[in-house]
Amino acid sequence: MTAQSRKGAGFGSVWDAIAATPAEAENMKIRSRLMMALRDHIEQQGLTQADAARLLGVTQPRISDLMRGRIDLFAIDTLVNMLHAAGLQVELRIGKAA
Repeated sequence: MTAQSRKGAGFGSVWDAIAATPAEAENMKIRSRLMMALRDHIEQQGLTQADAARLLGVTQPRISDLMRGRIDLFAIDTLVNMLHAAGLQVELRIGKAA
């Protein structure tokens, strides 16, 4: 079922509304949470984008994309690597789908 064919069916989240498939929506939810954790860490540490880029081993424009929520530009493995570079740990919990 595509996002278009599910239109008007009611959505559990914004990701469900914009994703083409439930699997894509789940992937976007995970990436969003990882990105928010990185953004929050950068803000809490008071890092400039340039400082954050050096810490995370990426470019300043990459940090700008992160801070602006450009979810389409980040893969889960990239985000996990960036979180690790920031000294953060990702914990995984898996449950049955609703």
